Amino acid sequence: MTRASLDKQPHEVASMFDDVAANYDLTNDVISLGQARLWRKEVAKAVAARPGHKVLDLAAGTATSSLPFAATGAYVVPCDFSLGMLREGKKKHPWLPLTAGDATKLPFKDDVFDTVTISFGLRNVQDTETALRELYRVTKPGGKVVICEFSQPTWAPFRTVYMEYLMRALPPVARGVSSNPDAYVYLAESIREWPDQPALAGLLQKAGWSKVAWRDLSGGIVALHRGTKA
Repeated sequence: MTRASLDKQPHEVASMFDDVAANYDLTNDVISLGQARLWRKEVAKAVAARPGHKVLDLAAGTATSSLPFAATGAYVVPCDFSLGMLREGKKKHPWLPLTAGDATKLPFKDDVFDTVTISFGLRNVQDTETALRELYRVTKPGGKVVICEFSQPTWAPFRTVYMEYLMRALPPVARGVSSNPDAYVYLAESIREWPDQPALAGLLQKAGWSKVAWRDLSGGIVALHRGTKA
């Protein structure tokens, strides 16, 4: 298997991320033109973790995304289904409770977390609706979800240029910094096929989340969705 297909078979996607784990953070910084760090800061603001809070960071990869939450004194659980990513994360952050788990069948009890968050991972889950229901299940009543995901630029001319960049420029760039450039061809294709901002908001509401809203980042390249468990 050289590239995960868009039917997102879990073992194929996990294997793909295992292959790119060692250079994953570097590659993200390069192909996002440095925007990835800005997006992580906005996620941290939206999560607003604080001491005593329990935060689930799903699709945490190497747990880089979990560090801002841990820095506040919150108890954060980085969770991912790629064992290769988790191994890299454990080397870098051995004190964090990195946990293997599938977004469609989370290994946690009901009503555990104050906040659940997933950044750039929901797109890779085989069944989006099941994952959103699982996030709802493990969240405490009154708790919230924060989803950061690639989306659709809001300005049509820029959207056209952006899609051309994704499909034509991103794979060659990835070849220079990634051990598995085919993974980034999949990345480009999966972004193009992903629901836009209102469609994802609708999926959140269907899964039970209330007070659903979103905010565009970088002109809509990325959207930050939020919801509350009643």
